Amino acid sequence: MHLNKSRIIRLSRDDNVVVALSDLEPGAELGEGKIAVKNSIPVRHKVAIEDIPSGNFIRKYGQIIGVASKDINAGEHVHTHNLAMSEFNRDYKIGQAAAPTAILSESEQAKFNGIVRESGQVGTRNFIGVLPTVACSASIGQYIAAAVGKEILDAYANVDGIVGFNQTSGCGQAPYGDGFENLQRSLAGYTNHPNFWGVLIVGLGCEVNQIDLLLENTNLKPSIRLQTLDIQQTGGTRAAVKRGVDIIKDMLPAANQLKRQPLPASHLVVGLECGGSDAYSGITANPALGVAADLVVRNGGIAILSETTEIYGAEHLLTRRAANGEVAQKLIDLIRWWEDYTRKNGAMINNNPSPGNKAGGLTTILEKSLGAVAKGGSTNLVEVYRYAATVRQKGLVFMDTPGYDLPSITGMVAGGANVICFTTGCGTVVGCKPVPVIKLASNSPMFNRMVQDMDINCGEIGDGKKTVEEMGELIFQKILDTASGKKTKSEALGFGSNEFVPWQIGAVL
Repeated sequence: MHLNKSRIIRLSRDDNVVVALSDLEPGAELGEGKIAVKNSIPVRHKVAIEDIPSGNFIRKYGQIIGVASKDINAGEHVHTHNLAMSEFNRDYKIGQAAAPTAILSESEQAKFNGIVRESGQVGTRNFIGVLPTVACSASIGQYIAAAVGKEILDAYANVDGIVGFNQTSGCGQAPYGDGFENLQRSLAGYTNHPNFWGVLIVGLGCEVNQIDLLLENTNLKPSIRLQTLDIQQTGGTRAAVKRGVDIIKDMLPAANQLKRQPLPASHLVVGLECGGSDAYSGITANPALGVAADLVVRNGGIAILSETTEIYGAEHLLTRRAANGEVAQKLIDLIRWWEDYTRKNGAMINNNPSPGNKAGGLTTILEKSLGAVAKGGSTNLVEVYRYAATVRQKGLVFMDTPGYDLPSITGMVAGGANVICFTTGCGTVVGCKPVPVIKLASNSPMFNRMVQDMDINCGEIGDGKKTVEEMGELIFQKILDTASGKKTKSEALGFGSNEFVPWQIGAVL
């Protein structure tokens, strides 16, 4: 169904606000009972279509997004000045909307050209990675990657490149606890990722996150594909760079032997992310990505929904689709953990909407979350994973991550995502090597302004040129093409080495 071509859209009959599809001037008639606009309404922002007394719930998507902080008259702008965050009792209705999903047989599944590893894992890229155990070794790792120059790589056409990652932690912390475990799981997940032929782990030598401790805690085994380097023991910067380059040169011939082959889409593991969201994100890009996520699941693959703080207030829509009570309870437990965690740190989950989100028409985390969960499509929620844990269950799953984009993507990649789909309304410019990131613009003005960064214009839904379903099918085809080796815009621009940001929890000592 195309969006309403008028100047507003009402997302549910239960809503008492509509969204402006263009700037509205005072006196403009909304078409909802000939209500006149009382003040200037920026595009993407909300306007009341009935009188809303102070303290009453405000509804969008047919759901609660907050309460009126003062009396609101029909036709008035509804935003931070008169809409406040408010808790409400969720009716979780666990599993009541769950329904079997028909999975296509392998012969019926869509195909892409992927890379099969000895482990049986399937990659979409073929990199060699240089991973630092600590911030103090990150520069050396990047020097090593840079020193393996184009003249060397040109001889190895099947190798996509050498990636030296940034790091911001690894020391000044206890060698145990949630934060340290997140870091080590992230490093292990990247080391085992099928988009790497091999990995060189670089440590300084005196850090808390010792190489031996990392290997022991995560069951990593040194081999031709996993080698380590201690900067202090090697003799310092120049000696470490030389040794690192020699190790990578030895990896290249074997890495170059791998070739792509046709594979069923059941090998896709797609991470679903939104960042720099606006009010259109929940109307265009996120629902379209939800259609694509359903197609991934129906083709036997995995779709990973994440960002726990950005499903807050909408988690009941997921528990209703939970495959069983255990899955639903895991999700509810995460919500309770985040409530406690933010309270202990003097914050509120409603601090999440950024200035850019608010400029784009989003007011509360409840509103933002209702749009964000649309990325998860309509299939059953089959499992819930902790941060950076290896994802194995086929279907739609959830991973506990912050709403902050970079730690969220890092966790999904560590969990095994081999493609990331990233919706954005304001325009976010990141990548996440070794995994390609597909950027989905929620609106045409931003897409046209940032066309060198955006891969797909979901704003065509709002423009009346495509339906949500048509756009979802286009996104799914883009996923297949990207998984087959076609570069995304962020890859062409070179993004991805500095976006390795494991979720840090706990004291920095």
